[in-house]
Amino acid sequence: MCTAATYKTKDHYFGRNLDYEFSYNETVTITPRNYPFTFRTMGKNNKHYAMIGMAFVQNDYPLYYDATNEMGLSIAGLNFPNNAFYPKKTRGKNNVAPFEFIPYILCTCKSVAQARKLLANLNIYDENFSEQLPHSPLHWIIADAKESIVVEPLKEGLKVYDNPVGILTNNPTFDYHLTNLSNYANVSRQEPQNKFAENFNLVPYSRGMGGIGLPGDLSSASRFVKATFTKLNSLSGEDELESVNQFFHILTSVEQQKGCCKVEKGFEYTIYSSCCNTDKGIYYYTTYNNRQIVGVNMNKEDLKSASLKSYPLLKQESLFIQN
Repeated sequence: MCTAATYKTKDHYFGRNLDYEFSYNETVTITPRNYPFTFRTMGKNNKHYAMIGMAFVQNDYPLYYDATNEMGLSIAGLNFPNNAFYPKKTRGKNNVAPFEFIPYILCTCKSVAQARKLLANLNIYDENFSEQLPHSPLHWIIADAKESIVVEPLKEGLKVYDNPVGILTNNPTFDYHLTNLSNYANVSRQEPQNKFAENFNLVPYSRGMGGIGLPGDLSSASRFVKATFTKLNSLSGEDELESVNQFFHILTSVEQQKGCCKVEKGFEYTIYSSCCNTDKGIYYYTTYNNRQIVGVNMNKEDLKSASLKSYPLLKQESLFIQN
């Protein structure tokens, strides 16, 4: 399971936690403008916007988990089991495979508004990358500095929701998550007011008691509430260091620790967290065993190239002994 978020100070930031039980040895990957994207039914695109993000590169093809293009448009795919439905190819529609969805949108769109127009005639159809790599059940958050939407492929069709909070987790469908926030309307960062009884005096015994009721478990519904509360109440300075640092604190509020979520093949945990400055094209990340924030700047690469550029994740942390 995963959590994605947006954040705005002077610049705009987009990123996510990727929670899973094992890694595919993903890398921070830059796709320059002249890399030849070949889509299964939509032909070849040799000239497009450059992009940077986290990808599993197979046969020189970037299978992006999340990415941002040079115009500041960002997308992340999150697990959506039992809800995601990919139909067959549909005549008259632009048919795009699930693994192609992120690059297809980022190649040609510079804003959420443009992505909406493409989505109106899009069919995310049932197609695997290969026999060894079947498609994953996903839904996506798409964001720019002005707005955010959620795209969900359901049996009744492709749903596009406005996302006023700029957060996405996993199941259930996004409309449920927004409605569920109403259950926490009394949660506050302020000190609580005694509403227990008019004739019985109750005094808070600790700071932070206005937040009593916030969920702390690892379910997707609970992470959505906690991440939304944390993001909407977050404060930081406008500079890059404070903004990036605060963004990672937002993600840390819903990260998963090894041993707390047992699954069939081990334990789910936060493999990496990312934060992209979408205005500057700098992709920052941390990993489970390396809490140091590492950055890759796409604009320091040759964006006119035709070849992918990948940076393996730095997964080993160094301890600094001060005395």
